[in-house]
Amino acid sequence: MINLGKTDVLGVDVSAVDYDYSVNEVITRAKTNRPLSVTALAVHGLVLGINNQEFRRRLNGIDMVLPDGQPVYWLLKFWKKKDLPSRVYGPEFMLRVIKAAEVQGIGVYLYGSTINVLDSLIRNLKRDFPGLKIAGSEPSRFRKISKQEQQEIIERIKRSQAGIVFVGLGCPRQEYWVFEYSRYLNKPLIAVGAAFNYHAGLLKKPPAWLQNLGLEWLFRLFQEPKRLTVRYVLYNTEFLILFIFNFFRLMEIKRVYPSGCEKEELYG
Repeated sequence: MINLGKTDVLGVDVSAVDYDYSVNEVITRAKTNRPLSVTALAVHGLVLGINNQEFRRRLNGIDMVLPDGQPVYWLLKFWKKKDLPSRVYGPEFMLRVIKAAEVQGIGVYLYGSTINVLDSLIRNLKRDFPGLKIAGSEPSRFRKISKQEQQEIIERIKRSQAGIVFVGLGCPRQEYWVFEYSRYLNKPLIAVGAAFNYHAGLLKKPPAWLQNLGLEWLFRLFQEPKRLTVRYVLYNTEFLILFIFNFFRLMEIKRVYPSGCEKEELYG
């Protein structure tokens, strides 16, 4: 198991962990009734965190920010020199947690997306993990909710006796959700993005070779061009610009301050 701690990636704290550590941490917290907020971070979320101070504050307050996107993993491994074997891909991470939860007899709760997606997701999970306890589920309201509604959601999840909650609201709503609700629920809350749609069979997974090249976004763009064109064109381009700018800025700092005193100079 690998846990190299959180690492600042362009202002966002990303957890340098592998699958084994992150799954074990979720199961341990679930069995001991302790809160844990988790999200799987791709480029879209990283750029939002860089640009939006309030979102960044919440994102950096989440316990485990998994390196989900291949470019995020590359930044950790090659730029930040974190020796990780692979990224922690949200849909795969969800399946590994579910498999462990089935073995340990831990119930799960599914929050977010639509009724149709949840119905298909539950059917597929029951087929693939017959011993899994699905303690409850409810779809997103796709709107802001009142304090009373929030309390009702909290009470429903508590009554379900689920040990783990998976959240599929999309970025950034799901990150806000796990950050906020982790104060009220003593259990792991895991934001998994498009994993609900993948495991419901509504989205086709990209081939592994395409994922390894960091081109999963291109595959998804062809699947959902209307919804994702602006996101990928805008955020992927901005990510590349931000990385290039920061990379050459840091190289210049190291050239001017080779002794390692650059931190003191910058923060004067």
